[in-house]
Amino acid sequence: MRPLSGPPAVVNAAAPAVSGQPRASWAPTLRRMSTDNEPPNGTSGTEGDGARYVRLQVELVLELTDTGELTGAALDQIAGDEFMPDEERAHARDAVQRDEAEALAYLVDPFDLVTGVPGVELVQASWNSAHTEYDPDDDEWDLWEDEADDEADEQDEAE
Repeated sequence: MRPLSGPPAVVNAAAPAVSGQPRASWAPTLRRMSTDNEPPNGTSGTEGDGARYVRLQVELVLELTDTGELTGAALDQIAGDEFMPDEERAHARDAVQRDEAEALAYLVDPFDLVTGVPGVELVQASWNSAHTEYDPDDDEWDLWEDEADDEADEQDEAE
């Protein structure tokens, strides 16, 4: 179950590591990885007695190509959730019918991103879905900008 808060355009959701709902089979394509806090001295960061915790942040911008299909899938997900109380189910149905961002949040589960990753266990997850302005030609949306800046800095240091 994912508790809801905030205005209808934004869904803040949290879920335990185990999700009882089956999901459509698809695999996200990851284009770039950044590790800002690498362990010192080239170690793997897993040595020692305790577990190592890592925060993985992912940002996606999705184009809604069929809002009817999206809303219908979210309504099916809500109807099939045997653990959702009836009062929450009514609220959820109303929310996804009013806003596509709400519908998307009911269908996306971060657990699905790490289910097949060996050597990790999801201990906490949160995510949100909100409408945004998107212009693929705007430099603000350049995913490679930070990487290009890093490469330019490294080249300047080498010279």
